[in-house]
Amino acid sequence: MENNEKLEESIYNDLPEMLKSLTEPFTDREKDIVLLSCIGVLSSCLPKVSGYYGRDEVYANIYFLLLAPAASGKGAMMYSRILIEKIHNKIKNESLERIEKFKQAQKNKKNKEFLDIPPLEVKILPANTSSTGMLLLMDSSKHGVLILESEADTMGNMLKNDWSSYSDILRKTFQHEPVSLTRKSDSLFVETNEPKLSIVMSGTPEQVKPLIKTKENGLFSRFLIYSFNEVSEFKNVFQQDSINFKSSFEEASNLVFDLYNRLIAREEKVEFRFTEAQQNELTSEFQNIYEIIVEHHDNGFISNLKRHGLILFRMAMVFTVIRNTNNLNSLLVCSDTDFKLCLNITKNLLKHGLSVFYSFDESFLPKQDEDLLACVKDTFLRKDIIHVGTEKFEIPTRTIDDKLKQWIKQKVVKKLSHGKYYKTF
Repeated sequence: MENNEKLEESIYNDLPEMLKSLTEPFTDREKDIVLLSCIGVLSSCLPKVSGYYGRDEVYANIYFLLLAPAASGKGAMMYSRILIEKIHNKIKNESLERIEKFKQAQKNKKNKEFLDIPPLEVKILPANTSSTGMLLLMDSSKHGVLILESEADTMGNMLKNDWSSYSDILRKTFQHEPVSLTRKSDSLFVETNEPKLSIVMSGTPEQVKPLIKTKENGLFSRFLIYSFNEVSEFKNVFQQDSINFKSSFEEASNLVFDLYNRLIAREEKVEFRFTEAQQNELTSEFQNIYEIIVEHHDNGFISNLKRHGLILFRMAMVFTVIRNTNNLNSLLVCSDTDFKLCLNITKNLLKHGLSVFYSFDESFLPKQDEDLLACVKDTFLRKDIIHVGTEKFEIPTRTIDDKLKQWIKQKVVKKLSHGKYYKTF
């Protein structure tokens, strides 16, 4: 993974005031990390704000992935959590209070009725939630949830346990597609019709491999990626004039909390739009990038480009609302300033995504390998995978043995003993 370009310093001069004040105390990579993680968190704080991208109504929710080595300053990302904590605590505490009142009411009833307990509602969703738990919380939390995780392997471990449904949920939720899950063991059926999920996550390349196992399943292309390979220097943590970064985030969190409550209280939605000129410029810019990719790069990256058009639209939605917090009309039109900012950021991060696309090329599993490994248990025998491979996929035994050797090199499989293996992803 190479050292990708930082965001242009000129971007910070034109940011909405809240984002400018939050990023100003930081320098170098940390400044970029704080800006991008704040955008991701804020994308989960705008209920009843939507726009039409193509024919589909979309909300502001963004998936952001920070990819860097250990000891590189990734921790600055977690300041962004402060922006949403007051919202999360209010929703969670009110939900727990409703649940407790329900339980008390049931205790006091002489004739017991079989009523469903009120569902738990939250705003921040733990990454180590099962696919069933994720769907239940997304369904009960009508205005969307946020996964904020500083260790990408936390989610990767969940994908290892029930990867097929979990990965599918993440892919569908990006487009707000209906998602359902059935569990035969206890006759459970869970469904959410318009899921809204934002993700802000960081990790090392090794931690991300279990999360994004293949470029072909579409999850990779849904992330806005910022990556670099630098390690930060040791800082003087006792420096007396060091800035209390937390206080500026706490101050901003009050503004976000007020904004969220005002949006919730609205009867009508806020519609976000690009101007016709902005629509034309986006189309022209992305067409030029499309031609460059087709001529000089891997066509497999085209899906990333197409989805980054939607990500740009969502980012501009965040910028526009934050810039107009005191003037929330039923229609918000993106300013040329915010459009240019988001276009600049998106074009820069497309380069980051492309470098990760190539640097991970040998680490990703082909779709057939992913499907084959999904058919065996976490700990499996050589005879098990040969049986599945030959019967279901018509893969020769010699080819499967070659795959086992390659998987060991790629660290997606560990050899425990003769003929016995363990899936590490």
